[in-house]
Amino acid sequence: MAKGVRASYDCVAEEYGRRYFHEFDHKPFDRETLDRFAERVRGQGPVCDMGCGPGEVACYLRARGVEDVLGVDISPGMVEQARKLNPGVTFHQGDMLNLEAKDNSWGGIAAFYSIIHIPRDQVVAALREMRRVLKPEGLLLLTFHVGQEGVHLDEWWGNEVAVDFYYFETGEMKGYLESAGLEIEEVIERDPYKDVEAQTRRAYVFAQKPIEKEMHQ
Repeated sequence: MAKGVRASYDCVAEEYGRRYFHEFDHKPFDRETLDRFAERVRGQGPVCDMGCGPGEVACYLRARGVEDVLGVDISPGMVEQARKLNPGVTFHQGDMLNLEAKDNSWGGIAAFYSIIHIPRDQVVAALREMRRVLKPEGLLLLTFHVGQEGVHLDEWWGNEVAVDFYYFETGEMKGYLESAGLEIEEVIERDPYKDVEAQTRRAYVFAQKPIEKEMHQ
């Protein structure tokens, strides 16, 4: 799975950056949601743009005063694009199933449409890994396409690829988050913007890493 995703995004990295780096200019709800996220995580330690692609989320958060922002992506090509487009921001290659960050080290994670490349049987593991690196009360903003189906691409903008996109029902994802030990604060859905993005219903979840309760003898 990871090899196919990595190689596929490497193939389209430059074109993807050209098409999507400024996507929030046309998505007012996404801007509003990221504004809320930025307000919560500002000053709380490192904040990760998970599955960063060309780094549009990191760019937006930094412009909203989240100074300690970084990006992680499985595709070296995407990391290269993110570095070019966001000088001064740290980006590195990584896998959300096995992050290099220490336990309890990040104040927040914005995972915009990155969980969509994780097969269902690995989603809880990915969410547990995000929970591990979040500080207690650290905030996760997770977005995904709503549905039961998925999409497989063999061709993308004229490039030969092999990549799967998984859709999730909102209730299903809530169950995964709870199984991973994250506390759900809010779930919001919206219809797609016409002529701006793929015509799928979208879900946004705010979830928090709980403070561990001390065990008393």
